Parts: sequence; structure tokens; C-alpha cells
Amino acid sequence: MSTSPAETADQDRLSESEYRDRLRELPPSAKLVAKVLEGDSPLSQGGLAEESLLPDRTVRYALNRLEEEGLVDSRYSFKDARKQVYYLTI
Repeated sequence: MSTSPAETADQDRLSESEYRDRLRELPPSAKLVAKVLEGDSPLSQGGLAEESLLPDRTVRYALNRLEEEGLVDSRYSFKDARKQVYYLTI
């Protein structure tokens, strides 16, 4: 009775209502970064700063808060392995 990686990934995903509840408690900058990722994902930290018009430091803080809540995850970019790109976990 083993579970495949695809089944495990589906189990880790948040429901829409749980996603909204977690997001509600976060600062406005984190909400804006999440909104940008809803429309255009995955994005690098620099891409998020450019799209959201927030300073780099604020985007870093927002991403850290979103990661702490399990709303955002990251992986290395296929185009540039030195960069990480971020995406929503819903």
C-alpha cells in the first residue's frame, strides 16, 4: 500500500478555503505577493519585486512569511540554476 509521488503531492495541497484562511492573517505585502503568484507563476524574487512594485527586502519578508505558512514553495530555475523561483502550493 504505497502512495505514488503524485498522490502525495495532491495530499499536501491546501483547499481553497484553508489557503484563504491562512492568507487572511498575513501582512498586506504577503497578500500582494500571493496575488501576483496567482496570476504569473513561477517567478523569481526579482520578478516578484518587479511585478508587485515592492522593494526586494519587502518581497523577501513576504516570501518568508508565505513559506512559514506553507502557502509558497520554491525550486531552482530551469533557465538559471543560480536562482530560485516561487510558486503557490494550492
